[in-house]
Formats: sequence, structure tokens, C-alpha cells
Amino acid sequence: MTSLRGRGVFLPNGRRLGVVHDTVTDLNNWRCSHIFVKEVDPALVEDAIPLAIPWRWVRSVGDIVLLRWFPPTQIPRDPQA
Repeated sequence: MTSLRGRGVFLPNGRRLGVVHDTVTDLNNWRCSHIFVKEVDPALVEDAIPLAIPWRWVRSVGDIVLLRWFPPTQIPRDPQA
């Protein structure tokens, strides 16, 4: 999973979300549960805060990480507000 670090993360429409900073591993099942994305596009996430993207949203991994889904509206910094 460390080989994912530094790869660009792209939405299904080809728009760049950010860059993989790290992965989160589910130690009970020894598999990746999330990718941690930094350098996030502020148009997609308020204040460009880093995100943990669920692995189930990932469509494919190659030179880039391609997501199968992403929310259609900007993610707010504080979802409770």
C-alpha cells in the first residue's frame, strides 16, 4: 500500500481530487480500508482539508487512483454546521 503514496487521485469525470498521502489498514482483515488524500482541490472540499476516502470508492489503481464515486457537491469543512 505504500506504493500508492504520491499518486494522483481522480474523479470519474477526470477531475483531479488530490494526492495519496497514506493508506489506512483494517488490522482485523489486513486490507486497505481508506486512502488519505492531501493537496485537495478547494472547489471539491471546503478549505482543501485532507480527506479519508473509503476504499470501496476506488475503481482502479495504476499510475493514478481513479474513483468510482465522489459526492456531487462540495464537501463542507464542518458537516454539522
